[in-house]
Amino acid sequence: MLKIFFKGCIKDVEGLAKKPFAQNAVREALKSFIILFEQELVRSGLDKKQLQQYLQPLRQFLKQPDVRQVLGSAFQGNCKYLDTGILAQHWQSLRLQHPVRQNLPTLTRIVPANLFQGKPVSSLPDTFNWEQVAEKYLKSVKLIIQQNAELRPIFNTNQFASMEQSLATMAPIPAEFNLEKYQEGLREQYECLDLGNLDTRSGEYEQRLTVKEIFIAQNGRACQEYLPKDYELPKEIQKRLRERGEIADEITPEDLERYQRVYNEQQTRSIIEIIDDVNYRYLVILGDPGSGKSTLLKYLALQWAKLSANELSSQPIHLLIELRKYNRSKDEKECNNFLEFMECGSSWIGHLNKSILHEWLQASRAVVMFDGLDEVFDVQKRNRIVDQIHNFTQTYPQVKTIVTSRVIGYQQQRLKNAEFHHFMLQDFEPEQIQAFIQKWHDLTLIDRLKKAALLERLQQAIVASNSIRELAGNPLLLTMMAILNRNQELPRFRAKLYEEASKVLLHKWDFDVKEKLGHDRIDPYSIDEEVKQSICRRIAYKMQSSGKGLAGNIISREDLRQTITDSLTGLMGTGAGACAKLMVEQLRERNFILCFLGGYNEDYFAFVHRTFLEYFCAWEFVWQFEKQKTLDLDGLIEVFRVHWRDESWHEVLRLMAGMLEAKFTGQILEYLIGEDGEAEKFINLFLAAQCVSEVKNRNEIADIAVMVCDRVKELTRYGNITDFTPSEYDRLVYEIRTQAVAAVAATWKDDPETLPLLKQCARSDNDSYVRYAAVQEIARGGKMTPKPYLYSNNRL
Repeated sequence: MLKIFFKGCIKDVEGLAKKPFAQNAVREALKSFIILFEQELVRSGLDKKQLQQYLQPLRQFLKQPDVRQVLGSAFQGNCKYLDTGILAQHWQSLRLQHPVRQNLPTLTRIVPANLFQGKPVSSLPDTFNWEQVAEKYLKSVKLIIQQNAELRPIFNTNQFASMEQSLATMAPIPAEFNLEKYQEGLREQYECLDLGNLDTRSGEYEQRLTVKEIFIAQNGRACQEYLPKDYELPKEIQKRLRERGEIADEITPEDLERYQRVYNEQQTRSIIEIIDDVNYRYLVILGDPGSGKSTLLKYLALQWAKLSANELSSQPIHLLIELRKYNRSKDEKECNNFLEFMECGSSWIGHLNKSILHEWLQASRAVVMFDGLDEVFDVQKRNRIVDQIHNFTQTYPQVKTIVTSRVIGYQQQRLKNAEFHHFMLQDFEPEQIQAFIQKWHDLTLIDRLKKAALLERLQQAIVASNSIRELAGNPLLLTMMAILNRNQELPRFRAKLYEEASKVLLHKWDFDVKEKLGHDRIDPYSIDEEVKQSICRRIAYKMQSSGKGLAGNIISREDLRQTITDSLTGLMGTGAGACAKLMVEQLRERNFILCFLGGYNEDYFAFVHRTFLEYFCAWEFVWQFEKQKTLDLDGLIEVFRVHWRDESWHEVLRLMAGMLEAKFTGQILEYLIGEDGEAEKFINLFLAAQCVSEVKNRNEIADIAVMVCDRVKELTRYGNITDFTPSEYDRLVYEIRTQAVAAVAATWKDDPETLPLLKQCARSDNDSYVRYAAVQEIARGGKMTPKPYLYSNNRL
């Protein structure tokens, strides 16, 4: 039956139908199809009792060779759609087998067949959509292949014809080419996640948390013609980098807009799918700090490392070269090239005979992964390594080659000229975040009740806040949030959550400084949590005062060193400069709350996520007001006056509102609602509503909160625009009124007057967009289920 499933898909290479991994994949595919089939019946309006009549026909349906062949065609790498006509036709002609014919087949040979005719199968509902089932099934099969290390290379596009020949001609693995020892070395070094930098208590569960189990494949986006990060830098830094030739030449605003549109509109793909695509033999994968570049390569290597001894000869060896270690090995005269490093480098895992390795590379029996080009800090050395990578691909042109790097300081053109394709690693999508935290809790917790409670708590925190949801898109920071959630209850208010998260990231930085700082006149233990928080506040303040303000989360090495020195001078005197230099050096080697972005002739650093820039910037203003007394209430209001029109500052202003005593926030709210914001689409009022939601005790600002609420409610009926064309009028009213509905629902969701207001908007507002927005907010709040009458009279 399995051969029928693969008929027309690929040849049964080496008895594929008998392989356990292929059998498991088919079982997973059929299980997925059954689930999707039942989901489509439910979508068509059938209840559980009605579903029962389809179970036996479905089993019979899946036994038919033509049906299995159609479902098996999904395993083709170039399969875009399934022949749903065959599926529909076979279902329509299906007749249930008579119980006697089914159970006593011998008897039916001597009894007239018409006495045991099967009865027709119940018709599918009119709204049953075979195309939807097929489309979802096809995606499910692609995912099954992606997650199966044995199937991926076999089912790769364009490899079917040569697979049988390749397997037949592969020679046995020589005894001196000890791949099993190399596999063991990969597992020992990379299998378990190293969480010591984030969680001192990780020993309780770290052995259960392996890379191959926790890994979630992110998506990638092609950036061959346009590196978005280059154009997000402050103008003055762009100018410096451009003068040194470190980023692309300046382009016109029109071209920039076109590049951005093309980049953002392209469909993202799974990074595993991109790597497996035979059209991309040479790849550069770029990403932010903590985005998962190294973890991706470790996962690929570990997938190969779990192959059995019998499978090694049929799979390409995965060679993972950490360029930081390779560069150090070269400096120590241990090697001159990559093959020598893999044979005798002291930091290489499981030394491999370079002559045999050369033969394997010539036969294209390898995938070579160069990790961390940005971690080679010396510019000339980095250039030489780029040249060596290029020469490597010329020597072994058929070998899949992957390079990873951070963006800043990466010179794209050199490897682009060498036919490397460039992709930007994307943040986790919502479903990937969900998959990660589900895996995390399954792997780290044994108690079922505790697991369910902690999982629910983290899910609610991510859903409830856009800022936290954005933070969760970064794999490193999502891991940090999962650790924080495990060890303590997540703070309800965002400012407190960011404070606790920053403590996690600051802890290890503190420990390493104490260990490395050797100076008789300096007490290393004086650099405590409070001091490091002060350093971060000063750095954030320095960043926001730059030309691009909060839009530019970046600081040069010299500015960072000087800022840290200034922060430590009162504490350490003349020793501050040495300590600052050491702390900056640490950031080049490992991510803490600050991280190394990269650089070519000059190094640049940033907060590991811009959320921490915003948090520490807000805290610095509050610190100046509450502790240093260098800023009075008028000065605080001035910060809001200068920045409320700039939405890139709204997160900082909101955090300030949550950090301040409620009475001071109340006076800021009075200022905001007193401003005339009509020309700016009333963002002063929407900001005021967001600030109200940050206040811990609203009872202290009850009167002003009511005033803000009333002003925002008025905007749900807004329509007083006289100086615009009809189309402009409609667009502005739509933006303001729908945003007002969302603001009321978000900030005053527990107010007894909110639900009646939303119902009224949903039923009787004269604008369909407002009605729809109200229905969405009602459903999102869980107060009620949208009822059919809300959609009546074609009002939506």
